[in-house]
Formats: sequence, structure tokens, C-alpha cells
Amino acid sequence: MGANLLAVRSHNTALVLDLLRIAGPDGISRLELADRTGLTPQAVSKITARLREPGLVTEAGRRASTGGKPRTVLRLVPEAGHAVGVHLDRDELRVVLVDLTGTVVGERGAPLDLGAGAAVVVEAVAREAEGLVGEVVGGPAPASLSADGRLLGVGVALPGPLDHSQGVLHRVTGFPEWDGFPLRDALGRRLGVPVVVDKDTNAAALGLAVGGEGGAFAYLHLGTGLGAGLVIGGGVHRGTRTGAGEFGHQVIQLDGPPCDCGNRGCIEALCLAAVARGDVDEAARVLGAGAANLVGLLDIDLVLLGGRTVAADPEPFVRGVAAVLGERARREGAGEAAVPVRIASGGARGVAEGAAQLLLGPLFGRADG
Repeated sequence: MGANLLAVRSHNTALVLDLLRIAGPDGISRLELADRTGLTPQAVSKITARLREPGLVTEAGRRASTGGKPRTVLRLVPEAGHAVGVHLDRDELRVVLVDLTGTVVGERGAPLDLGAGAAVVVEAVAREAEGLVGEVVGGPAPASLSADGRLLGVGVALPGPLDHSQGVLHRVTGFPEWDGFPLRDALGRRLGVPVVVDKDTNAAALGLAVGGEGGAFAYLHLGTGLGAGLVIGGGVHRGTRTGAGEFGHQVIQLDGPPCDCGNRGCIEALCLAAVARGDVDEAARVLGAGAANLVGLLDIDLVLLGGRTVAADPEPFVRGVAAVLGERARREGAGEAAVPVRIASGGARGVAEGAAQLLLGPLFGRADG
């Protein structure tokens, strides 16, 4: 079985596929699909027939109807397609393989030096991706799987800034030698599959949104660096030049300590310095000050925290950021409730899972993928 996933992409097909994905193993009838999409029953029948032909959709039994004969129920076949998600950090590499529902079916990790040079890093990503696909699916390299439609491609998430639309890196903080490197094209040539590149924070935010996080929220990622992913109006906000979310490099202390970006007093420099000296409470207070700026600027509904540094000691970060946001709400008065703060779901592999959604998203009608 091998579904040519690229060939079935269309707006109406995406609507149907998304409802099938949401319905899960219990499935959904054609009549329900027509009701929920606004398409005619005839259109739905044509779409589902096309999806059944390559094995993307199959029957899931029959369901009693309010009148007439029982309705045939259809379900998505998760294993009919896969996507690879890569989290490329400054010192480590994490790769996941997900099925069409976004469920992780395989994972691997390895240490990495982002400063080792483009050729070394590209080869490391390719080696781990090929190894994982072969390990889980069996045999063929990614290019072979892509040829028969079973692999949508590889999504790569890494620290910014970068150009998401072109897949070109800019001056990654601490690694200026990456400026201008066409990572998308280089990795695509090496693997022979479609590649999408985005910032780690954007990928994580996309994964959270697809996973059910609603409203306008900010995902703050504190690990080897500090950044933000923003979801506004149901989609990831990347900005006109795809540079939104460079949260860590807002200056909050004039003439403060130097930052690797070249400025002084950046929230990233202050936060990481506090972590380095073991003052987690101070790091959380600084992170809270930045979060309060975002809340005041964008009027978001929720702040989610993630990244390895937060994961190592989550409670004081949640408490500290919430305290700053609570104080802001009290100053504003008028019974203003503080914006809630909590740990993002997904854990250590949340960024890699979100990177896989960069490929899955468009298939299910999420243009922000």
C-alpha cells in the first residue's frame, strides 16, 4: 500500500481528511461528512472514493441510522503515510516518525555540534532520518518511500532567525557561519524528499495548535536559547518576513550584559545567566517580564512554557511567570484576570513532533503548516 499523498491535495479533500482524522478509529459516515463540510453527498462520495483507492481511507463498519439502511462508516488509515520531524538544537538532534494522525511511531536522538559545519550537520540529520525510517517502516530509504507516496517529507525545526518560506538560515545566535545557508534545498537534495524548515518555537506552537490548543497563545521555549512561537487567529504568526517570535532578543536592561546576538541586556542573556548561576527564581522573573510584554502587546489568552531548561524544574518557572503576570493584572485593575500560565504538552519531543506537522498540516487543510 502506498498512497500518493501529494496527488490528493485539494481544499475539499483536506476538509474531508481532517474530519476523518478527528473522527479517529470509530470513523464517520459520508452523510456526516457532507453535513459538516457543506459539500454535496455526491462530492463527498467522489472524494472518499479517490481516498479509498490508494488506501488512505477504509471502511470501519456500519452504523444504525434514524431511518433507512445502516450507514457505512469510513476511517482514516494512519499507517498509509508518514512524516519525519527533526529538532535540530545547538548541541543535540532529535528525530521522530509520525503517522497520518500525528502519532509518534519511532524516535531517535544523537548529540550534535551545530558549529561543526553545514556538511557535517546535514549528513547527521540525513543519517538519523534514514536510519529511523528504515528501522520503523523497513528497508527503503526516504527517497523510495517518497516515490510511492508513503512519506510526505521531512520537517526541520531549529533556532532562528531564518526564512521559513525559502528554507534559508540567517545569523543563528552564536553560529553566524550559518547565515545564508539554504538548509531546505541542501537536505532535500541529500534525502530526495520534500523538506520544510522553520524555527523550533514555530514548529512547537503548530504542534500544540493541531493538538487542540485553542485561542491566541504564546509558547515560550527556554533551552539552549530563548524564543517564542505565536498562535493568533488559529494559525502560527510568522510575520511578513517570517521573523516573528525572536522573543529572546528584546532588550529589557539597557547597558546590561552582552548577548551573543550583539545587543546588551537581552532577555535571553539575562535568563540564561540566571540559570547558569542556579538562580531559577530570577530566571523565571525575567521570563515573566518578557511574557508580560507579549501579553500587553498582543492581548493573548495563554502562556505555555517549554524547553529543556523549563522541563528540568518546571514548577518555579510556572510560579514565577504567573506571579509577574498576576501583578500586571492587579495593576491594570477593573477585575482583570491574569493570563494563565502552564507547561506545554509534548515534553522533550514536542518540537520534533511539531516539525512533522509542517508536512502533515497542509494535507489536512492547515495552511500555516
